[in-house]
Amino acid sequence: MTDDDWTGRIAGERMTVDKQFTDRVEASSFSSQQWGLVMTAVEFDIEGPEDPETATLVADTSKLPSIMPELDKVDQGGPMGGSGPSDDGGSGGLLDGVKSALGLGGGSGDGDRTEEAEQLAQAYADELQEELQANGRWGSVCEQADG
Repeated sequence: MTDDDWTGRIAGERMTVDKQFTDRVEASSFSSQQWGLVMTAVEFDIEGPEDPETATLVADTSKLPSIMPELDKVDQGGPMGGSGPSDDGGSGGLLDGVKSALGLGGGSGDGDRTEEAEQLAQAYADELQEELQANGRWGSVCEQADG
């Protein structure tokens, strides 16, 4: 059994946590569609699965920087938001997207949003672990993740 097998077996708990987490998302700077995109870039790992008493569910957010430039486009509609003029009076389009992806240009808020996404993703992981523990499934999930 591979490590990935355990992630597919916690779908019920994830759906429960998704519902419980709605308030946290609404209180954040992310729309529900943006949060959905954030979650596509987040993977979950269990640190120390050999001991369920000390094991921790962690959000691997290493892929977040690659999707952050797309977040604002999600709410604009079209295929990944299309490429019209930007709201800040800039030229918009492909060149601004490339600049933003490279960390150049006026996207100074991207770092803050990435940090917020990382914190929310870990809070989600914490709630997911609590849900698995409450359902008595944490031990078996750790066992599956351990090998």
